[in-house]
Amino acid sequence: MYSDDDVRRTCPSDCEPAEWRLRLELAACYRVFDRRGWVEEIFNHITVRLPGRERHYLINPFGLHYGEVTARNLVKVDLAGRPVGRAEHPVNRAGFVIHSAIHGARDDAHCVMHTHHSAGIAVACKEGGLAMDNFYAAFLHGRIAYHDFEGVTVDEAEQARLVAHLGDKTCLILRNHGLLVAEHDVASAFYWMYVLQRACDIQVLSSAMPGANIPLSAHAIATSSAGVQAADPQHDLYAKVYAAAVRRAGVTLDHIA
Repeated sequence: MYSDDDVRRTCPSDCEPAEWRLRLELAACYRVFDRRGWVEEIFNHITVRLPGRERHYLINPFGLHYGEVTARNLVKVDLAGRPVGRAEHPVNRAGFVIHSAIHGARDDAHCVMHTHHSAGIAVACKEGGLAMDNFYAAFLHGRIAYHDFEGVTVDEAEQARLVAHLGDKTCLILRNHGLLVAEHDVASAFYWMYVLQRACDIQVLSSAMPGANIPLSAHAIATSSAGVQAADPQHDLYAKVYAAAVRRAGVTLDHIA
């Protein structure tokens, strides 16, 4: 996303360049979500785990909306949800319970996104969950897991069940609650949240129209969900989609640094 020169030029003296790069990428992602309306006032979270055995991760400052998040005001926390170093803002406990659980349990889950967008919650309320009958849903075949609603997520006892239900999947539909994506970096997590959100948008619209939906064949689903990055000759589709989203949102380095 950002060149080494950009990172060096904007990096504070008290921050390691590797962490600063992740802070820039995460802050940009918050701005993209804000521009797209994937927001819930001051709630929900996008988190990124930092390098190191401690599994510290970055989370948005509780009380600010997504358009106010910057690389500097992101809060570094440990897996117990305690701020690491200086923190000017508190952390939402519900965010800690969900995100710490996944960052702590999944080695590959460097970025975790959770949303309450209307279409996502609507699908999460349906007994059948996500229907495999539209273009975007077909890409998600084999990537979706479900977790039953247990109330506002503030009980650490729920963490083990949440992690068990997610398993090794990319996407978790929190029943009656919302959507979650866990992936190896910001770009790939954004891509799958985009696809999941679009699948939910289309399902809500098609369900509101009279008549049955046309089912997808097993072959069409299998073909769509295999080799997603094969359409990109450089096999770098996730990064391209995310970078384009940042440009489309008008997010500049000056906005987030």
